[in-house]
Amino acid sequence: MKLSKQVITKVERIHHKGKLYNLTTSSGNMIVNGVLCKNSGGLGTPAHERVVAGMIHKANMGVLFIDEIATLEPATQQELLTALQEGRYPITGQSERSAGAMVRTEAVPCNFILVAAGNVETVARMHPALRSRIRGYGYEVYMRNTMEDTTENRAKIAKFVAQEVAKDKKIPHFAPEAVAEIITEAKRRANRKGHLSLLLRDLGGIVRAAGDLAIEKGAAVVERQHVLDAKKIARSLEQQIADKIIEQKKEYEVIVTEGRRVGRVNGLAVLGGGATFSGIILPIEAEVVPGGEAREIIATGKLGAIAKEAIKNVSAIIKKYFGEDIKKKHDIYVQFLQTYEGVEGDSASIAVATAIISALKNIPVKQEYAMTGSLSVRGEVLPVGGVSAKVEAAVETGIRKVIVPRSNLKDIILDKASAAKVDIIPVETIVEVLREALDWKGKESVLKKIVDA
Repeated sequence: MKLSKQVITKVERIHHKGKLYNLTTSSGNMIVNGVLCKNSGGLGTPAHERVVAGMIHKANMGVLFIDEIATLEPATQQELLTALQEGRYPITGQSERSAGAMVRTEAVPCNFILVAAGNVETVARMHPALRSRIRGYGYEVYMRNTMEDTTENRAKIAKFVAQEVAKDKKIPHFAPEAVAEIITEAKRRANRKGHLSLLLRDLGGIVRAAGDLAIEKGAAVVERQHVLDAKKIARSLEQQIADKIIEQKKEYEVIVTEGRRVGRVNGLAVLGGGATFSGIILPIEAEVVPGGEAREIIATGKLGAIAKEAIKNVSAIIKKYFGEDIKKKHDIYVQFLQTYEGVEGDSASIAVATAIISALKNIPVKQEYAMTGSLSVRGEVLPVGGVSAKVEAAVETGIRKVIVPRSNLKDIILDKASAAKVDIIPVETIVEVLREALDWKGKESVLKKIVDA
């Protein structure tokens, strides 16, 4: 049946260049991009025979956007690949009006541009042939999650706040001080000095929570204090879990913030990832005993591969400063206390080294200190991530002094109240860490040996 013989009763979509797409004829047949699909939805057509064009067909001669593409089933990705290659694909499946029976038409044009999005870690789950076509005929773009902290970009954050207020239609406008606090939060969440976070969805949550608090208190505009209070109630799941873990550990004295302990160090870690992580205190204990025939470093506490490797590297530091191969004479036990949440990464390296050296030489560690930092085999303290969240966790726990890599110093964003409760001590080498965190009374000769090494 030719298109000219059909009487058009409904136009569902008009495409460019004067061509008609997706229309229904008087006989109840559907024409999709010039292809006749019989029995496609007239008043007398049974529900199970009705055909509804899919998104790939509706996107013909246009753009199809798919978010989280790697979550599609492999079979669906294969079908998408076929549609991309052939430019035609049958309409198949069921509409929401279907009685349950499947329908399938002849091949229908679906020549579109594919724009797909997904997280980097999920790309490995994409159909290899589909990803190959994307690379071969298009390009892949890694989206930034931060932007430079400039006057222009701060203005963009302020504009975003105004847009969120307009979109909500209920919350009041923000005072300049409140906008400035949102910008400060964008700096903190960027986790990179000189940058602002581009994860605007998370910032939007704080904007709306602050607006709700202002309404609740009858304020005409959102003030800075509303934003500060909103940050407390609009916590991520990871933050809530971290707070509960810290509370429980303090209740049972797993976390110690006073006195002197041999072989015990308050490390710092984060839960979560991206901008949603939350800091947590990570108590670490070490014991060094005479070794048996199979001398080794034994680490417990649900550690990942990188964390275990970082512990093994500590032996090189000990050999450098004390001139002895600790693995030939001793067994070293390192325990990350009650870390049911797991530990990965090497940001606890300086804490592990401090705990082992303390146990080896019987030198107490000051428990009012906490620390974070990666450690090279040459004894250099290297930068780590999530420093602001880690310092905040230390403040909440009652830690008074925090040792961080000097290169991370500008990454730390704290409010005035938190900053007044803690001293931040930047370091560049493990020698500086040991000099600061250990109680050297009566052990000055050991310190001199380390300094002179």
